Amino acid sequence: MAKPNHRHTLSVLVENKPGVLTRVAALFARRAFNIHSLAVGPTENDAISRITVVVDAERLPLEQVTKQLNKLINVIKIVELDEVESVQRELLLVKVKADNRSRTAVLQVVELFRAHVVDVSPEAVIVEATGASQKLEALLTALEPYGIKEIVQSGSVGIARGAKSLADRTYERNRRGN
Repeated sequence: MAKPNHRHTLSVLVENKPGVLTRVAALFARRAFNIHSLAVGPTENDAISRITVVVDAERLPLEQVTKQLNKLINVIKIVELDEVESVQRELLLVKVKADNRSRTAVLQVVELFRAHVVDVSPEAVIVEATGASQKLEALLTALEPYGIKEIVQSGSVGIARGAKSLADRTYERNRRGN
């Protein structure tokens, strides 16, 4: 019997202030959740940052953490991103052995996955790819026979599909106390 998937992606809008990321991450650590990936960056509003956290948790403990996150003063809004109702991507940079004998084959794999070569040396290439984690895993599997020298991978970032924005009027409403 397959193990149920307990991986959840949360999109957390926070005030863009020092220490906020530390407080959010500490809340997960206190609950002993494994954070699979964590990405933070600016939004269309300079006063707001978006934290995308992918966490392994069962539904009820995750709801408890979400309630505690909502109590943090700098947290504006939290939404769980559904896999079907959102677009989620990761960035991968991978250095692959590619000498004169194997370079053509490596480049064919790169093209097949719609990835890009961003650096070339006599003995290796650096490949950049974006996509869902399953696509990136498949790319790594296809490149493995040639010799992977180094991998750097970002955390997942995601955004809900459709016209509605997570930040629509949320920040102004929360600042007024409504």
